Order: sequence, then C-alpha cells, then structure tokens
Amino acid sequence: MPNKNGLYSNVWIRLWLNRNIKQRELVRKNNEIAYNQARLNLLPDLNASASHGLSWGRALDDNNTYTNSSSLIQSSNFGIGSSIVLFDGLKMKYNIDARMSELKNSQAELDKIKHDIILNVSTVFLQVLLNKELLIVAENQLELTKNKIEQQLKLVETGKLAEGEMYELYAQQSKEELNRIQADNTLRLSLLDLAQIIELKDFENIDVTIPEDLFNTGLQLLDVNTVYQSALTNRPEVKSAEYQLESKEKNVQIAKSSYFPTLSFNASLGSGYYNQRGIPVPSFNQQISDKISAGIGFSLQVPIFNKMAIKNQVASSKLEVESSKINLENTKIDLRKTVQQAYYNAIAAKSKWDSAIKSENASREAFRFANQKYENGRATVYELYQAKNNLSQAESEVIQSKYEYIFRLKILELLM
Repeated sequence: MPNKNGLYSNVWIRLWLNRNIKQRELVRKNNEIAYNQARLNLLPDLNASASHGLSWGRALDDNNTYTNSSSLIQSSNFGIGSSIVLFDGLKMKYNIDARMSELKNSQAELDKIKHDIILNVSTVFLQVLLNKELLIVAENQLELTKNKIEQQLKLVETGKLAEGEMYELYAQQSKEELNRIQADNTLRLSLLDLAQIIELKDFENIDVTIPEDLFNTGLQLLDVNTVYQSALTNRPEVKSAEYQLESKEKNVQIAKSSYFPTLSFNASLGSGYYNQRGIPVPSFNQQISDKISAGIGFSLQVPIFNKMAIKNQVASSKLEVESSKINLENTKIDLRKTVQQAYYNAIAAKSKWDSAIKSENASREAFRFANQKYENGRATVYELYQAKNNLSQAESEVIQSKYEYIFRLKILELLM
C-alpha cells in the first residue's frame, strides 16, 4: 500500500520530468546562487590594475613635474589592491538572512508544485482504477446475458420456449456489448490521461493493477483539527508565506542599516616605469623594483542627508511586511477552509458509499427474485432485465462512491 505522499512510488521519477517542476527548480537554483553570493560578500576583494601610455609635449616626467618635451614619453603603472568592509550596520548579515529566506521560499514553492502533481496523478490514477472496475462490471453483465441466452436456446431447441422470446435477450446483449465498448474506451482515455500527466511516451502500452489492499487498509477518517494543525506545520504554501514574511522583515533591517556609517579597510601595492626617448633611465626591472610603494588605510562614510531616501525605504519595507502578514493569515484561512471542506466531503462520500451498498444489496435481492419468477414463468424477460439493469446501475454506483470516498481520504492525507 503506498504511503500518504502518493498512491504509487514508481511515478516519482516521471514527476521530475514535469516542466513545471523544472521551471521552479531553476528559480530555486537562482535563489541559491544569490544566497551564496550574499555570503561571499563578507570576503575582501582583490583587484589588479595595469596601464601604459604614450605622451609628448607638456607632460609629467619621472619626477612628477610638468616639462615640455619634443620626444616621446612612455609610462607604465602597475598595482594591486584589496578592501574589506569592517562595519556596515550589519547590512550584509541581514542580506544573507533575507536571501536564505528567499531560498527556503523557493524550495517551499517547489514542494507545493510536487504536492499538486501528486494530487493530480492520484486523481487520474484512481479514475483509471474506477474505470477498470466499471469495465469488469460491464463484462460480467454481458457474460450473464450470454449465459442466459445459451440456457434459453436449449429451451427453444426442445420446444419449451418460443423463439420470439429470444429477441428481447438479443437486444439486451447488444445493449450490454455497447456498454462494454464504451467502458473500454473510457478506460483507454483515462490511461492516456495518466500517461500524459506523468509524461510517459509509450502511452499505448500503459496499464495499472488494482491494489488488492487498496480498500482494506488505511481507510480512516482523520480528525479535522489534527489535519489542520499538521497542515499548519507541514504544508508548503504555509511555509512559503512564512518565509516571504521573514524575507520582508530582513529587508526592513537592511534598509535601517543604511542609517549607520560604513567602515572599510584598504590595502594597496604598486609600482611604475618611465621612459623618455633620448634620456637615459634605469632598466624596466630596476625601476619596478625601485618604485614599489605600499599603503594601508581606513575609509569611513557617514550618512548625513540623503533626501529622505533611507527613511522612505524603511517605510516601504515595513508596508511590505504588513502585506506579507496579511498574506500569511489569508493562507492559513484558506487552508482551514480547504481542510474543513475536504473533511465534510469525505463524510458525505462515506454516507454515499454506505447508501450505495444498501441499494446494491436490495437490487441484488430483487434481481434474484425476478430471476426465480422468470424461470417459473411468472415474469417476462423485460421484467427480468429491468431488475438486472437496476443491479448493474447499483453496482456501478457502489464502485463510484467507493473510489470517491478513497479519493476524499487521500486528499485529507495529502493536506497533512
């Protein structure tokens, strides 16, 4: 018996092929990249630079003074520098937290799509099982009619029954053959739906087997409050709304951090080369060695007036938080409605199933009685097959209500 996460585990590989999941997985990976980058922003940067220029006329010489020269001057500069933010009002830390919440949110949305696909596949799968049992009912009814025709033909051959009595039987057989064909076509279409939803290319050969214990185990109507409390903890749409709220709250902290000054540490190392045509200068290597310079320093940026940009950004972020809180509450309310509706649908389906069973038992007894009357010559063929059609209809209603009840229970399980 499959667990509550799906009626069958062998479709999970196919589910990963679903394009909706693939698209949502790309979003999750993009948020994962953003989260990793937010963490890497804590590290210092390191950059190298190099320049080479040609000049003539009035230009800076090797002594950093302007001179007039008619010869060509070449100069090169090389440097490497690094900087790291020592304090920024914890902006980078809050940014990491916000990106983590967004990453969790994208994972929750991915889980939501998986849950929806599981529900869709479960629905189609149960529809296939239903149609298979309806086909069995149609085949059994046809077989009963064929057997009755064989019995009656023997009576016709012995002269105990008029041949005209057979026409009603033949008409009933044709009707039931049509019912069997229609049931078979309905089953094939439902199998095609199942193949398409799990993206199975070889849809012509797909088939399913009715689990022997599908209706013998796990048929327990869960308590509505238990389902709701579990759903509040586990349902991905609730988690998604919570992670969105967390992200918006972190954005408020990011905006507030702009009120604080930013302190950075800088370090640099550089050298250069100078050459003026016609004037002897040290070699390239010698100049690079002699002109090496290094430096370290701190830089401080203090926000004084920014045209109220920070204040407005904080106010805007707070509004987004309030909007996310409302969204979370709406999600919980919608979830409660969904759970309650699923619960009462399950109760109604159980009542319908019980009533259908009673109707089937009564119809079966009525058919047995009509068959006895017919064999004793006290009922017509029309009366017999009227009772037989009523039994067939009752059997179909039992099967349909049975699968509806199973489906309603599975919805409750999937909501947990």
